[in-house]
Amino acid sequence: MKITGKVIKYGDNVDTDVIIPARYLNTSDPKELASHCMEDLDKTFVKRVQKGDVMVGGYNFGCGSSREHAPIAIKESGIACVIAKSFARIFYRNSINTGLAIVEYDGDINEGDTVEVNFDSGVIKNLTTGIEGTFPPFPEFLKNIIEKGGLLPSMSK
Repeated sequence: MKITGKVIKYGDNVDTDVIIPARYLNTSDPKELASHCMEDLDKTFVKRVQKGDVMVGGYNFGCGSSREHAPIAIKESGIACVIAKSFARIFYRNSINTGLAIVEYDGDINEGDTVEVNFDSGVIKNLTTGIEGTFPPFPEFLKNIIEKGGLLPSMSK
């Protein structure tokens, strides 16, 4: 499994309340959630995100309340993968369960860079700068969950 996308970058401690503000939690419609993704942190996100883009964060990405709405909103907005220096544990698990690919990587990636993430080899290539780095590749069962679109779809196929 490999993805290539343009980077949209945020900093440390991006919490679930800015990924999808609580005022929108009265819906479970993924398209509606995506239309409000990141709006309290970045009003331009929904206008500029393109299918296949890669979201990059710093430390403690996805901290805060344990809502599955956050990775659903990110995934439905078109983001193919989230790369961060570290993730809040519940956000990490919710991401896998909803089929959002996530990678812990502490290398430098800048807004607007184009990156290639190879989940089989555990290699991230920054196609803009030429810098390459590694991360622990996903085990087969996690790749299967992500490729099938989440935990429930992977169990039914």
